[in-house]
Amino acid sequence: MLLAACVLVGTVTGCENSVESGSMSLAPTRTATSSSSAPAPPPQKLVLAVDKPRQSPGVVVAGGADAPYNYAPSVLREGGRIRAWWCSQLGSAQPGGDDILYSEGPTLDAAFSAAAPVFSGSHSGFDAMHVCDPSVIHVGGTYYMYYTAASRDNHANGSAVGVATSPDGVVWTRANNGQPIIVPSNDVLRENTYGAGQQSAVHVDGWFYLMFTDTTGRGAQPNGAGQFVLRSRDPLFGKGVQALGDGGMAPVASTNRPRARSVVEAFSADWMWIDAVSAFAIAHETDAGTTVTFWDKDFTRHPFDPVLIPGVWREGPGLVRTAEGHAPIDPADPCGRVSLDVLRATAIGAAGAPTDIRHFGLDAVGLRGCATTAEVGALNGYTVPSPENTADVVVGDKVVRFERRSVAVKFSRGVLAERPAVVDSLPVAVRVPAGAQAVRAPDGEVGLVLDDKLWIVDSAEVAALNSSPVKDVTAGQWARYERGRFS
Repeated sequence: MLLAACVLVGTVTGCENSVESGSMSLAPTRTATSSSSAPAPPPQKLVLAVDKPRQSPGVVVAGGADAPYNYAPSVLREGGRIRAWWCSQLGSAQPGGDDILYSEGPTLDAAFSAAAPVFSGSHSGFDAMHVCDPSVIHVGGTYYMYYTAASRDNHANGSAVGVATSPDGVVWTRANNGQPIIVPSNDVLRENTYGAGQQSAVHVDGWFYLMFTDTTGRGAQPNGAGQFVLRSRDPLFGKGVQALGDGGMAPVASTNRPRARSVVEAFSADWMWIDAVSAFAIAHETDAGTTVTFWDKDFTRHPFDPVLIPGVWREGPGLVRTAEGHAPIDPADPCGRVSLDVLRATAIGAAGAPTDIRHFGLDAVGLRGCATTAEVGALNGYTVPSPENTADVVVGDKVVRFERRSVAVKFSRGVLAERPAVVDSLPVAVRVPAGAQAVRAPDGEVGLVLDDKLWIVDSAEVAALNSSPVKDVTAGQWARYERGRFS
């Protein structure tokens, strides 16, 4: 195991939050956390209410009989399923170090499918023996898995961060020529020699952001706790890298430049981006459970007070996120509510390491989001009332205006009773009047002709709902139409 707060157990490492007799501790007991070396935010913070507390009735992610520990999950809500990658040590996988396992389930509260090893040590190089702490995002058709690695137990030079890619999230190929993308900065020599790792990735506005532990970073606490931030438009962080410092994000010559500023005093944290409020949410363990700390996009202030997800825990949380590491949009209240769900290890297994991953969560309410055009993405696909007694569907940075609300609903992910003020700043891309001409291709596909563009609809049923007459056209005529889009 490669977490900073870990103890050596035989030839593997298991994570604990206290020093055990007869074992070597790399970090002391974790306590309630606070921001480190960050500018004091202004006092105008919102206090969020919480409701809908929830937890699974039992273990949802397990490694099987020959996997003595299971922890540090990365979790995506994707394609109608919950997908999880996590750290374990499957006896059947080789070499005999930490491995990354995968399983999936239909919900957060039922047992997932049988675990399968999807990534193991390379037998040589910086990740020869141990690979752990996966953070998975899906961007532009490619899955990226950022992982912590070491060549052997108690690696003298500390752990480092690598990256692998996949077309499906199951079959992985090492990227960056099998070399690490982040190594310890070695700003400060501390008793905690863990190094760099425990990374978490998000993709925001074309930037790949990585938050990670580096126990050798100048901005870390004396015990090595701290979370540092890099970003690049290159998923391999080989060019155009910026690092978070006292003055914000600034270019650096390499990924191991001195690390002066930590965003939270913690180990094994995870984060996600909340579109509705242009803010990061960082989940990290404190005495009573998982604390979620919020930062604005520029890391200049905390827009909200922290929120606590209570309950038992043994090792760092994995936030339930969308493919690019964003918070899932609440279907009923996309601007005011966000679901904070985590999977986390809750017990100590036979190997003395964390295991038994369960689900805990709640909703944070009162965000007051969707206030700017930068936050309108949270409304994408929603139907809202229009000022013309019609219905608008938000499509990217524009709206499509439907004369009939019943037709608008067919293209919506949800319907809001009130119109957020930010929608007034969006231009109308196209109007859909009742009775607009519909055409049908030889294969049966149907579209509405609006401003000489073809807007595809689900079926002739939608055209009928809009009282649109349907005209059959040839394949050539169909192909010549310029396309519009409803989503």
